[in-house]
Amino acid sequence: MNTAPQHLAFHGTIVLLFGLLLGAPYAKAIKASASAQVVHSWRVAHQSLSLGAVLMFSVAAVMPLLVKSQPMAWAIALSLIVSAYAFCIATPLAAITEDRGLQSGSRGWARLVYWGNVVGAATSLVGAFVLVIAGGLSLL
Repeated sequence: MNTAPQHLAFHGTIVLLFGLLLGAPYAKAIKASASAQVVHSWRVAHQSLSLGAVLMFSVAAVMPLLVKSQPMAWAIALSLIVSAYAFCIATPLAAITEDRGLQSGSRGWARLVYWGNVVGAATSLVGAFVLVIAGGLSLL
């Protein structure tokens, strides 16, 4: 039977692979002397997705210790999985479009960057809050 931590770890491997693969366009941007914003955007995509995957592995490892309820475990796992995939869309697209995605009035691809950032940030916060609550309940 697949559990929430197993799904979280599995999706973490996909996000890690994707984040590491983004090292290639990051290096290409450096070699091509791209603008500082483009280089920075590729660095953010490469590093943040890799770090997000490590977060997913870490949470998956401690989840059995902290979370006693299956619905809470799935809420945490799904929140972090959705967050990671939202950032998988938003961060490289931000580098490609040269748009940071910080303004809600954006048009075209920049709008997708914005909404990817919003969904990624919101769902990661939900996952973190539920994890804190579950961890607190495990102490009772």
